[in-house]
Amino acid sequence: MGIVNVTPDSFSDGGKFFDPQAAVDRALRLIDDGADLIDIGGESTRPYSQPVDEAEELRRVRTVIEQVVRRTSVPVSIDTSKPAVARACLDAGAEIVNDITGLADPAMVQVVRDSSASVCVMHMQGNPQTMQDAPTYDNVVEDIKRYLAERLVALTAAGIDPARIVIDPGIGFGKTHQHNLTLLANCWQLHTLGRPLLVGHSRKGFIGKVLGDKEADRTAGTIGVSLSLAQQGVQILRVHDVRPVREALLLFAATGGLDGQAAQVE
Repeated sequence: MGIVNVTPDSFSDGGKFFDPQAAVDRALRLIDDGADLIDIGGESTRPYSQPVDEAEELRRVRTVIEQVVRRTSVPVSIDTSKPAVARACLDAGAEIVNDITGLADPAMVQVVRDSSASVCVMHMQGNPQTMQDAPTYDNVVEDIKRYLAERLVALTAAGIDPARIVIDPGIGFGKTHQHNLTLLANCWQLHTLGRPLLVGHSRKGFIGKVLGDKEADRTAGTIGVSLSLAQQGVQILRVHDVRPVREALLLFAATGGLDGQAAQVE
């Protein structure tokens, strides 16, 4: 899943693709690089980011989605927690709703239920303004697994076919450095919930901390985590740098990294 942030303040690439045409070009480049999905968002959710209003968020993303959908058959996801933004973007051609709040708003549940869209349900402790203040868990893996299981039950009861739901443990959203590493090492445990897993680890702060340089280029670190997640069977990797991650995965599989046997490559 390739990331397109149509924002001035996202943590890694804020401002680079704020211009609508730059965002469209970015999406098409990511598709050329091998993206299977494109995730477009108009509101930064980095720690301590400030929310934007509904009209501004929709102004940022709707035209971009319309143009990308016209020019490619690759499915587009709208990264939003606002029901009205999600509805308008689905009308514009998006096929997936990626909601960091896990569809906490009943109106978002209704938007998804009344559409044919798939949905990504993410775990977050707190909100972007508070989530990194003092995140605590009894057992980070079990607590998040329990939350996601409860959301699956609730959303199914609300009328959303579970076959349309993807789950995301929410790396960096209300987690300490150690919480992130523990989750990333144990994503395989979430397979018991029976739904595809999406993980967004790309360029995040824990990579800079492990590397000992918060300002370092985090592409290699992102690739390393991607290979670990692929080995654990994570189905969707949400990344900024699609081509190097895809190439690393291809070589990882070709040399037996996924199942212990080298693939036959012609």
